[in-house]
Amino acid sequence: MLNKLMRSPLRSCDGTKPMKLPLIATATLLTATSLVVPARAENLQHTQQLLSTKQCVNCDLSNAGLVVTDLSGAQLTGSNLSRANLSRANLSGADLSGANLAGASLNGANLTGANLTGANLMGADLREAYLFNANLAGVDLTMTYVQGALGIPSNAGTPEQFYSWGVGEAERGNYQSAIAYYNQSLNLDPNFAPAYLARGIARYRLGDSRGATQDAQIAEQFFTNQNNAVGIQSAQNFLKGMELARNAAQRGQGGGSNFGNFLGSIGSVLLRLLF
Repeated sequence: MLNKLMRSPLRSCDGTKPMKLPLIATATLLTATSLVVPARAENLQHTQQLLSTKQCVNCDLSNAGLVVTDLSGAQLTGSNLSRANLSRANLSGADLSGANLAGASLNGANLTGANLTGANLMGADLREAYLFNANLAGVDLTMTYVQGALGIPSNAGTPEQFYSWGVGEAERGNYQSAIAYYNQSLNLDPNFAPAYLARGIARYRLGDSRGATQDAQIAEQFFTNQNNAVGIQSAQNFLKGMELARNAAQRGQGGGSNFGNFLGSIGSVLLRLLF
């Protein structure tokens, strides 16, 4: 029918003169009629097998809808769960070793004690997920969304990654979570100066001036040893700002808001300290 349509000249509204079909219209018509690709649906047989038995090794579960599903202890070794929706699912103790979780939603999922060895988590959403005692050996979280995730094992990230995750939490006002990330960064590298400075700022935000001062002084010393001019200046500015705010408070003067603005500006410097 398309060939017949394209061989037949189109006529104007009065039916007298033939009209040429514009090339762009031809291309659009061809695309609409011959390049329609149906969306891939989930494999319902494999999904039903998982729900019935919790045993689905090497299954095709891509695009599966498994929101708030109890999959505790499930055997999912090598399964394809790409783009699956596992938000708030219970995957505690599940075996997901070698699974493909690229683009999957695990937002708020319980992965406590889960085995994720060698799993592909590129583009996966692990925000607010629980990862206590999970095995993430061989997993790359560089391209994974982990904001608010709890219990990320220390072997699942580098000092720089834990530091950047902490900065992200601090920007959201979650200073306790930020400090936890900074602690993991420093456990991996006790000489990582940016984490000391960032932890000091978070401590100050929580009212721990003494801890903030100690961290800033340690950061200044490490930055000096490393000849990091930006780091040295940032640590010194933070120490000076705390002293000015403390003196102003003792005199009953303002200044707290100005120092708060300063903290906001120094916070923007924290990620630059990685480079």
